[in-house]
Amino acid sequence: MKRLASIAFATAIALFLQGCAGWQSALDPKGPAAGELAWLIWFFTGLCAVVWVLVMAALAVPLMMRSRQRAEPLALDAGADNRKLRVVMTAVGLTAVILIGLTLLSFFANRTLAAIGSDAALTIRVTGHQWWWEVRYEDATPSRILTTANEIHIPAGEPVRLLLTSTDVIHSFWVPSLSGKLDLIPGHMNVLDIKADKPGVYRGQCAEFCGAQHANMGTFIIAEPRAEFDAWWNDQLQPAAAPTSDEAKTGEDLFLKRPCVMCHKIGGTPAGGTVAPDLTHVASRQTLAAGTLTMSRGNLAAWIADPQGVKPGSHMPVVDLSGDELNAIVAYLEGLK
Repeated sequence: MKRLASIAFATAIALFLQGCAGWQSALDPKGPAAGELAWLIWFFTGLCAVVWVLVMAALAVPLMMRSRQRAEPLALDAGADNRKLRVVMTAVGLTAVILIGLTLLSFFANRTLAAIGSDAALTIRVTGHQWWWEVRYEDATPSRILTTANEIHIPAGEPVRLLLTSTDVIHSFWVPSLSGKLDLIPGHMNVLDIKADKPGVYRGQCAEFCGAQHANMGTFIIAEPRAEFDAWWNDQLQPAAAPTSDEAKTGEDLFLKRPCVMCHKIGGTPAGGTVAPDLTHVASRQTLAAGTLTMSRGNLAAWIADPQGVKPGSHMPVVDLSGDELNAIVAYLEGLK
């Protein structure tokens, strides 16, 4: 019986600890900012646990001693009163020392976080919309400025500066494995410096309730070696690939004649909308609708055919398309890599 209890306890602990890892966990840091914050979390948690145990012991011991003694309601003991006073004063002093220590730890942690982006060579402007992320790569050469959506590519091992703002309501940018949270406020620019220690994909999420689809406002940080990042940027700067199949050509023609062209931009075509995600290389992304669906032909068709069914309340309208028209537009879009 004891063996079964031990196995059950070990299993429960193992399952509990699974929540400390993964691509969206503040306790599984993959960068210096997240590492600093994770250390603070563990230290605060451990210290608070010790304090709790000491307080419970300080309460339990007198109660147990009192229960073993005969009560004398009006008895006075000056010596005991003095001892109790010293205990209380010592506890107050320790509390003050602990609070001051924790405050200093937080202060120095903030200094460490602020120093991460001091030599950042890459600046990315991230704008929050209901419910997606506009991502603009800044560059001194105007022709190399790149705008994409929802997925943020960065060079691994290098600090990156994110400029955060919003066009509608307050959002909050949070990629737990790489950094802490920071709000995106309309009319205001906040600065967040991040760094990924090694290549990988790290999931982020809007952490401030921003409306009906707040839970489906995800993002992905894709860290890759500098050479791969540079190649990706150069590829993204190219105009959309011209369709090759007859179906895709029909899809392009339909896209440019339907309401899609009023909201979306596709480089190299007359489509120049700016109120929705840029679709120039939409098929190169891993997800659709800010992480709501994985990228596939079927999900792309579902999103176009019934955006309100996939993401109720989203600003993408339903466009009346026949089955053949839908397939043609999907064929065109899935060629935009």
